[in-house]
Amino acid sequence: MSEQTSRAAALVVLALAMIAAPAFIYPVFVMNAMVMALLAASFNLVFGYTGLLSFGHAAFYGIGSYGAAVLLKDSGWPMPLAMVGAVVAAMVAGFVIGGLAIRRRGIYFAMITLALAEIVHFGIVQWPAAGGENGLQGVPRGSLLWLDLGSSTTLYYVVLVVITAALALTYRIIHSPFGRILHAIRDNEPRAVSLGYSVDRYLLLAMVLSAGLAGLAGALKTLIFQFATLNDVHWGTSGLAVLACLIGGTGTFWGPIIGGVILSLLYSLLAESGEWVSLILGIIFVVCVHLFRDGIVGRARAAAGRLKAATKFTA
Repeated sequence: MSEQTSRAAALVVLALAMIAAPAFIYPVFVMNAMVMALLAASFNLVFGYTGLLSFGHAAFYGIGSYGAAVLLKDSGWPMPLAMVGAVVAAMVAGFVIGGLAIRRRGIYFAMITLALAEIVHFGIVQWPAAGGENGLQGVPRGSLLWLDLGSSTTLYYVVLVVITAALALTYRIIHSPFGRILHAIRDNEPRAVSLGYSVDRYLLLAMVLSAGLAGLAGALKTLIFQFATLNDVHWGTSGLAVLACLIGGTGTFWGPIIGGVILSLLYSLLAESGEWVSLILGIIFVVCVHLFRDGIVGRARAAAGRLKAATKFTA
């Protein structure tokens, strides 16, 4: 069996498993895992493929979350339009934050994005429509065409389609000529400049696309749980995106997805641990950095390469 055939078979099995999942697993749990995977994938688009460490993704995620909540609950927008509005708001924020931050690199870029994200956090706390520290509760799910999204099972399949499309878009971006330019900028920025590429323009576009995907994740989270809270825009949410990428493997398509699912599973298993959750996640982070520097996907690829080489040698 060829490698392409094996991949196609694996994708078919995964698709069938996701379709059948609500019959065996609580749909809300699986949807939360998918949202975390999308958030991690959005962060990886900037960190893994351009080398920019952003601590501002909580801002985009939170804007998507609160934007969807306000549009659905207070403005009464239809669900599809509310989702689009939330994503557009996150992309605008990505344009502003990216435009201010991409002039710097390294730790300076990270600190600027963190500071701007904290400004967004403060603004949402002070925004009367956001409900202050109580957040926005009782957000209606609405409907999509003839589908009543009040059912978690029905909502699950809608979320599955949306997130699959978003991840497919991410895959297309990173394997497009635009994605190859991002690779070139990450690997050798001075060489990319010498070849005539407007580096800042490409980085800004990557930030905007990444912000839109993070905003979509936040909007879907609000639709699933029917509330938006300050945790959505807290800097810790950015930290979770970083951790998910490091666990799964940065600069890979599947790494952040796997890392996001693992984090969601850990949070579910440790839900009754209270304050110990942060300590346990910190230990996991340290272990991953020391033992899995390339992440789970990177280690799996290295092991597969060694196995393939050994097989050829013995043959």
